Amino acid sequence: MTRSITEQQHGLLTSWLGNYTVVQNHSWPLQDTTVLQVADPDGQEFIVKASTTSHHIRREIDAYSRGLPGLEGRVPTLRHAAPDAGLLVTTYLPGSLVAGSDAETDPETFHEAGALLATLHQPAGTSRSYTRALTARTTSIIESAHGLLPEESHRLLTEALAFLETGPADLVTTHGDYQPRNWLHHNGHIKVIDFGRAELRPWVHDLVRLSHQQFLGRPGLQAAFHEGLGRVVTTEQERHLWTLENLNQSVGTVLWAHQVGDFVFEQQGVDMVDRVLAGFAPYSG
Repeated sequence: MTRSITEQQHGLLTSWLGNYTVVQNHSWPLQDTTVLQVADPDGQEFIVKASTTSHHIRREIDAYSRGLPGLEGRVPTLRHAAPDAGLLVTTYLPGSLVAGSDAETDPETFHEAGALLATLHQPAGTSRSYTRALTARTTSIIESAHGLLPEESHRLLTEALAFLETGPADLVTTHGDYQPRNWLHHNGHIKVIDFGRAELRPWVHDLVRLSHQQFLGRPGLQAAFHEGLGRVVTTEQERHLWTLENLNQSVGTVLWAHQVGDFVFEQQGVDMVDRVLAGFAPYSG
């Protein structure tokens, strides 16, 4: 038994899989979730995620429970789940991470990733509370980040947030961390993993990380992605949501990275804040 798996979780895994063996530990540093690639006695492989503290386990279970139609074979399939125990088991998808590979600079990768995201983005209705709630959370994290950013940046963030409208928002199923570290390439195709941050949000949410990372200085990758996705920001509502999501994720990055002591990632967050305050615009084709 792995030390990071509790006795209760181990008992559940054994009841589901039999006397499983750990093939590889895929856990990320600084995260509170254990991620294991395991094999049952017949050699069939699975991914196990376990935590007694992370809310991401429930989010991932909820995402699979809502369904991910049209993505069979491109995303893991939930096999077992015990949300109260902080445990889930999915099928293992073969493939190599796109992040750090040649595929990360290939426009074909981004075209296919955009098309997969279009399939994932199943409409989930209109919310009249989403924007107000996200504005309140963003206000809170801006206040919590006081001292981590220059006073002028703090003032401008507050002003930018106050300018945004808090109208209705059209929601879809979002991944929440859609970027190459959560994409696999295998036999010429892209697959998507890790739905621990999945939630119902505006579609622009899933474009923020890519826009601040892989798309910077690479207009060809951005164009290929949006061609696959089949949409760009066009309405005033989408522009306000784009700015709000950027404000939330940029300052949130600074705050979280500082709290866990990841100073490289904290600087990435500071750079995100600077771009947002400079008028970081969505892709328009």
